[in-house]
Amino acid sequence: MRAVLLSSAAALTLSTAAPAAAPPYDTPAPVAYLIDLSSGAELLVKDANRRMPPASMAKMMQTELAFELIDQGQLPLAKMCTVQPATWQKWHGPAAGSTMFLSPGEQVSVENLLHGVVTLSGNDAAIVLAECVAGTSEAFVAQENALAKKIGLTNSYFGTPNGWPDNGVTMVTARDLAKLARASIERHPALYRKFYAQTSFTWGKTLGSGADIKQDNRNPLLGRVPGADGLKTGHTDEAGYGFVGSAEQNGRRLIVVMAGMTSFNQRIAEGVRLMNWGFNAWTTKPLYAAGARVGSAKVQLGSAKEVSLVAPGRIALTMPAGLGSQIKSTRIRYDGPLKAPIAKGAHVADLVVTTDHGPQVMPLVAGEAVAEAGFFGRAWIGLKQMLGMA
Repeated sequence: MRAVLLSSAAALTLSTAAPAAAPPYDTPAPVAYLIDLSSGAELLVKDANRRMPPASMAKMMQTELAFELIDQGQLPLAKMCTVQPATWQKWHGPAAGSTMFLSPGEQVSVENLLHGVVTLSGNDAAIVLAECVAGTSEAFVAQENALAKKIGLTNSYFGTPNGWPDNGVTMVTARDLAKLARASIERHPALYRKFYAQTSFTWGKTLGSGADIKQDNRNPLLGRVPGADGLKTGHTDEAGYGFVGSAEQNGRRLIVVMAGMTSFNQRIAEGVRLMNWGFNAWTTKPLYAAGARVGSAKVQLGSAKEVSLVAPGRIALTMPAGLGSQIKSTRIRYDGPLKAPIAKGAHVADLVVTTDHGPQVMPLVAGEAVAEAGFFGRAWIGLKQMLGMA
């Protein structure tokens, strides 16, 4: 059953201001989406649910799966992968797009392949990594789609590890790409910092002179927007120029997705302009510090009847800079009663603050662990329910 509880604690914390119009913004990008992770506020939404080919932005899904396996202890960064001659033959040369400049038979670590995927957008690196992890690209993609479903990508599907055009099989939405970016940032923070913020990477040798090949990260935000630290660009004739980017300033993190732009330079200009607008035209009002208790939720068949709901990190309300927003309602939302056992820190509820600019949804986590009730405890609870005492 869906339980929606009014949160008096949240209501007391918030103060209201006169309604204000959202800051205007226009972009030539056919698809644009900007979200503030501190509040869940969508600052700009332009065709964010359009299904579209992601080009190399699909490599974010490959990277997320690799991060998941690494953090689970199933994929060592030091594991060596072999560049199969057939894979090299298919994915080298100008017709194969971006490349890490791998060589046939070469042994490359998972760590270096991930740099090749994230920083260089190497199509060869993506296929070698997929084959190393799962045996074949097809098997790897099946794992990708299972993980995509787990993290809530409801309108996307992946047909290749590297996003190479595949007759419309691989399709994503801007909203799903933002969810994917958030998953990497929040689920794998150490790996995210290690790989996504790197501005260049050196691998391979030039023919003839044998000089090292150094390639720059194409992310348009790195070095242009303070706090920028990810994520991924993509380009094909079919998809146009797109990218997913993120930056954090003063504890506030934004994620931007743009797609369908007409040139490399337009991607840079529009990406930087939108991200700067997000930080400058909007501001945040702190609501709860990390770890603060926001409310509680009922628990079924547990060692306790309730579990406290706390802020997993800093929670804030996003509003137009210098103006404010009218608070219409605040509530805690969860599927309840929650079923024990519940792990401490598990995402079990959301704080929903509705303003004149729409709802802002912020996750809440269990403040303590709740064990499953023992046999006699469950029997006593069942008896009370039968007698109408519970």
